[in-house]
This record gives sequence, structure tokens and C-alpha cells, in this order.
Amino acid sequence: MKDLRAKDICSRDIVTITPDMTIEELGRLFMERDISGVPVLAEDGSLYGVVTENDLISTEKSFHIPTIINIFDAIIPIQGDAYIEREIAKMAATIVDDICVRDIITVEEETPLQEIADIMIEQKIHLLPVLKDGRLTGIIGKKDVIRAIATKR
Repeated sequence: MKDLRAKDICSRDIVTITPDMTIEELGRLFMERDISGVPVLAEDGSLYGVVTENDLISTEKSFHIPTIINIFDAIIPIQGDAYIEREIAKMAATIVDDICVRDIITVEEETPLQEIADIMIEQKIHLLPVLKDGRLTGIIGKKDVIRAIATKR
């Protein structure tokens, strides 16, 4: 049996969105299409980010005041200012650009199934964009990997 690659298991029927889509529209899209995440494309069609159900849910989480320690009369937050700013921005989000992940891990069409599984487990990623020559050609979700494993055996 041939070794499966990203191009063999990815979904080619890709739902994509733009950074200016509203959070409400995103929620409706997830429910209507029964999907858990989508690639976000810039105006020129390049991959801008990825947004998942977890990103959407994070807009509703409560804000916890960061833990601080007091050393020599100086108050030091355990989590940095960037973390606090990011959490507040997510809670105030109105468009996809406010919540999508911009530091995206992708795979190429020739990436082997085993490497895809390793990335998903080690990086805790549930959605992997598939690229060819820097352009989005497919998307791999956890179900795609499970289906590939089940049919391979």
C-alpha cells in the first residue's frame, strides 16, 4: 500500500473567509456547514490565518486578573502585558481578524501522513492548511487523519 500524503487525505472543498467577517457570521458559518475551523484569506488570496471553534469560544471566557508576586516592594505580573492585551482583545472581538491565529503551521501536499499526525499531536493543532507553491490547495482536519488511518489498515 502506498504511503499516504497530505494531497491524498486533505479536503479540497475548502470553506474560506476573510479577516473582516463578523464573529456572528463566523458562528453561523460553523453551525450551518458543521465545520470546526476555516482558513482566513487575505485580499490577494494568500493565507492570512486560521480560526477555529476554540478561538470563537475564547471570546466568551471570563477574564482572570493575572497572578502577581511582590518582591522588594515591586509588583511583578506572572503573565506579561502582551498576554493581558491579547486576552482583552479576544473578549472585545467583533471580527475574525481579532481572534484568528496568524502564526500558522502548514504542510505541503507531499507531507507524509505520519508527519501530519506528529504535527497535530505535538503542536495541539486540529486544522492544517495544505499548500502548494505557497497557495492554499486543501485543508486537513482531525477527521481526515482518522479516516486515512482507518482505511490504511
